Amino acid sequence: MPKASLVVLVIVLVGACLPAVSQSQAASAALSGKLIIFHAGSLAVPVKELSAAFEAAHPGVAVLSEASGSRTAARKVSELGRQADLVMSADYSVIDTLLMPTFASWDVIFARNRMVIAYTDRSKYADEINAKNWYQILQRTGVIYGHSDPNADPCGYRTLLVWQLAERYYGVSGLYQALVADCPPANTRPKEVDLVALLQSGDMDYAFEYQSVAVQHGLEFISLPEAIDLSRAQDADLYKRASVEINGSQPGTTMRVTGSPILYGVTMVKNAPHPRLALAFIEFLLGPKGQAILSSCGQPPVVPARIEAGADQLPAALDPFVR
Repeated sequence: MPKASLVVLVIVLVGACLPAVSQSQAASAALSGKLIIFHAGSLAVPVKELSAAFEAAHPGVAVLSEASGSRTAARKVSELGRQADLVMSADYSVIDTLLMPTFASWDVIFARNRMVIAYTDRSKYADEINAKNWYQILQRTGVIYGHSDPNADPCGYRTLLVWQLAERYYGVSGLYQALVADCPPANTRPKEVDLVALLQSGDMDYAFEYQSVAVQHGLEFISLPEAIDLSRAQDADLYKRASVEINGSQPGTTMRVTGSPILYGVTMVKNAPHPRLALAFIEFLLGPKGQAILSSCGQPPVVPARIEAGADQLPAALDPFVR
């Protein structure tokens, strides 16, 4: 055999013995840089764990995450002009109303939640409160309860929706206004997780939170009836009976939010500085490992994820993860 042919044969045989590396694996291994995520406060713990796992899989990547109320997160992009790769909202409609179509092209629903009343064993009447009498306990003298800012955080306006639905459910006329009157502005915070420290210090007795937040921070909580906790798709028509007015997408305007099941959304910002990293992170989020992390944080994933808006703009790489 000629020497040249022998060399070619050796190269072929050696190559056949090497492990195959797919294009996706090669691209994944090459990921590096800083990924910027603006996300809902209620996602602080899941995003921290998701980021750690993503960084472990891609040592060249650093995830920079920033928590706030979901509406505030969106406005960092739309009004303040700050750069971000991803926005993850506790209410997918925030993406639709504040970011699309100028700052985002699509919106994927990836998780669910429910409203609860969080407290500690130090809270006044902690040994008495339950799903039947909570509204009576909250109105007792000396009881302090709070919620997040409805204009900054979906958990805030969802609290008000729960109160409206509770008035109908329990048949107590005037209950909504009574609860509003007993919860002054001093009892609100920019995002729901800001209330956790107040509960733990004893400065607040009860806070309206997402169940995931209560679970992640080891808080006691009252599970509300499904007819008012905004958790079930089957009760969507019932939830629509409640609505509240909040600040609009433009300064000086208002908009009305109608009750609906709690669904979280994620999108990639149009001018994302690191689009490859953003897309890879969403694939991780919507895949089995991301779903497992969400579940372990008390944040039920939507499986498969659901495209809410901009289906024709969704990157092809996400097609296997959504319906």
